[in-house]
Amino acid sequence: MSTKTKQTTPDKSSASQGKKLDQAFAFNKQNYQLTIASVVIIFFGFYLMAGKEDIFSTTKLTVAPIVIVIGFVVGIFAIMKKPKH
Repeated sequence: MSTKTKQTTPDKSSASQGKKLDQAFAFNKQNYQLTIASVVIIFFGFYLMAGKEDIFSTTKLTVAPIVIVIGFVVGIFAIMKKPKH
């Protein structure tokens, strides 16, 4: 009893689809830009919080935490945003 194995040659369309799958990233350029912007906003918020002013100033108690939360919201948006194909 002999078994014949069927040899298949790779199809050009499947090879091009493989290349498209290899080149597809989870994030695009805009996602990375938003992520970098969120990190900058968060660092700016911590800079405001660490100022040399009075410890009970409005900047340290109110403005800086709001800026930090905005930075985290931008970061979450950067992760959740779907790239356009």
